[in-house]
Amino acid sequence: LGLDMEELEEIEEDAGLGNGGLGRLAACFLDSMATLGLAAYGYGIRYEYGIFNQKIRDGWQVEEADDWLRHGNPWEKARPEYMLPVHFYGRVEHSASGAKWIDTQVVLALPYDTPVPGYMNNTVNTMRLWSARAPNDFNLRDFNVGDYIQAVLDRNLAENISRVLYPNDNFFEGKELRLKQEYFVVAATLQDIIRRFKASKFGSTDSVRTVFDSFPDQVAIQLNDTHPAMAIPELMRIFVDIEKLPWDKAWDITKRTFAYTNHTVLPEALERWPVDLVEKLLPRHLQIIYEINQRHLDHIAALFPNDVERLRRMSLIEEGGTKRINMAHLCIVGSHAVNGVAKIHSEIVKTQVFEDFAALEPEKFQNKTNGITPRRWLLLCNPGLAELIAEKIGEDYVRDLSQLTKLHKFVDDDLFIREVAKVKQENKVKFALYLEKEYKVKINPSSMFDVHVKRIHEYKRQLMNCLHIITMYNRIRRDPAKLFVPRTVIIGGKAAPGYHMAKMIIKLINAVAQVVNNDPMVGSKLKVIFLENYRVSLAEKVIPATDLSEQISTAGTEASGTGNMKFMLNGALTIGTMDGANVEMAEEAGEENLFIFGMRVEDVTELDKRGYNAQLYYDRLPELKQAIDQIKSGFFSPKDPNLFHDVVNMLFHHDRFKVFADYEAYVKCQEKVSELYLNSKAWTKKVIRNIAAAGKFSSDRTIKEYARDIWHVEPSDLKIPPPNEPREAGQDKTPNGTAA
Repeated sequence: LGLDMEELEEIEEDAGLGNGGLGRLAACFLDSMATLGLAAYGYGIRYEYGIFNQKIRDGWQVEEADDWLRHGNPWEKARPEYMLPVHFYGRVEHSASGAKWIDTQVVLALPYDTPVPGYMNNTVNTMRLWSARAPNDFNLRDFNVGDYIQAVLDRNLAENISRVLYPNDNFFEGKELRLKQEYFVVAATLQDIIRRFKASKFGSTDSVRTVFDSFPDQVAIQLNDTHPAMAIPELMRIFVDIEKLPWDKAWDITKRTFAYTNHTVLPEALERWPVDLVEKLLPRHLQIIYEINQRHLDHIAALFPNDVERLRRMSLIEEGGTKRINMAHLCIVGSHAVNGVAKIHSEIVKTQVFEDFAALEPEKFQNKTNGITPRRWLLLCNPGLAELIAEKIGEDYVRDLSQLTKLHKFVDDDLFIREVAKVKQENKVKFALYLEKEYKVKINPSSMFDVHVKRIHEYKRQLMNCLHIITMYNRIRRDPAKLFVPRTVIIGGKAAPGYHMAKMIIKLINAVAQVVNNDPMVGSKLKVIFLENYRVSLAEKVIPATDLSEQISTAGTEASGTGNMKFMLNGALTIGTMDGANVEMAEEAGEENLFIFGMRVEDVTELDKRGYNAQLYYDRLPELKQAIDQIKSGFFSPKDPNLFHDVVNMLFHHDRFKVFADYEAYVKCQEKVSELYLNSKAWTKKVIRNIAAAGKFSSDRTIKEYARDIWHVEPSDLKIPPPNEPREAGQDKTPNGTAA
């Protein structure tokens, strides 16, 4: 048709229906589940507006609505025939026949299905996203004084439920609309699952047994963080109030059905819903949560008599001030398996965050280290490297990434070393052209591409990177004749709109870039770019072009990270702390093949005991003092010298993430990075060793572990025959009974 595929791809909008790692992980998991032939569904909300588009104006982040459906979405199919009602508000009536939730407001959940194809196996799974619709008699059936027009306009109130994604990453905002969203997706999904269960041959095996006896053998539900935690009381409500199961039977089935994945240990991210809000919105669910809690606490009191402190710690309800429901506690009590997302994180979950629960049921707690799909994060985004690897070890690695270890044979192969370096250089040139087009800055493609892309958050320490940039800048100015390894530092990511400090960090990076990029003494030695509107489609461009991946969170704060894995697979070297999956990356590749620096978890704990005093580091380290003084004095903000007062004040007086404590080790480690970069061959050898060790970080491996250890289903590598080939009669379409 005379159309250019790449040009066409550029036009399509990202489906930005998540915030950061959590939503992207779910997408990788869907790809892997289809590729492994699992009968699995992904459920979520079809937001009309996804994560905001980020514009940078005068160095500040400005948000714009992400109207991603403006031109329609060709991949989705509305399924009005499966529309389901979801209830809110109302009251509970108790009678001899049990509890009834009545006088509720109804919102309809309309499903949209998106196909999820497995890799070359003729399997296509479904992602089902729910959209909120007002019923046609909305506001018209009740004592309406005849304002028909207003009644129709008020339909928006119901339909607002699926209007917009809350843009917070690692932060809990206890808003009523957010709780509505969480219950909406849960209530619609559970009805859908039960409808499918009842319609299947499994539901009717034996009329003597309770119909739901086989439910946990046929259905596994994985809770992606606590956001869908209301599924636990909702399933109990369906079993007890509607299906009339006895409580103990219902609870046994519920626990065996659910498993919970924890994604963060930051206290401000844990969901703690006010009891009075839940009572207003979901009165029956609050009663059920109270009953779950009562039985849970009775059990603990029997095991630990007179230990009231333990009861307080382990309760689902937090007293003091406004009473709140601790959703993580609800998930742990209501699930048969709980997992963290990297070894170090799962250890922290067991020994610190939920230690009382782990002491009670140690066998419930597991680790499932995150992974990424090599289809998107190698084949699709880096065809040059994928092809080069295939030439050496064949194409099977795409489905079995552990085969990358075969690349170890070629680590001393001069031709292969040159080819790997050549692919990287081509990717850098291509990205440099993109940057020049978008940002009107001249990029030196032979400079080291030092990349820090992720959500902007204090714990991820973009500020520490910023201090290193200022330090490099000062060194160049102090001694312009001295050899300096040229760098292009690229920082990108969105800040939650209400997160003041994160927005100040973006402004600071842009202010520093303004000075550095326009100083003639610096020239092309150092360039700083803030990447606007970081998103999946932009990640696919920048990651293959990266030399140095920045993974520098304070040890013990990043649960896993997945960007770290994408960079490793695409031939970047990592500078990072011993945090999240970095620990396992170093374990796989050898610590000498990563640039590991800074405090370990034990050191952070020790420093907390002693008391962190930022002033000490400022007084002891002249280069740190110089950088901070420049920020404080207005060197980077001459029109408003006090602009960064809040940032500096935070760094000295309430920096929970201890930027100054790791600054010296970070700068020294960066010197080692520059030194190695001068030796292209030695650098590329480390790159090859990293790629060869990246196999563990396939989401295929992660999903196999979930399937075997939690869902109890077997992945199948059976290639289903294509639809145009006739099948043998009676051939079972789903080799796996359980639908996850």
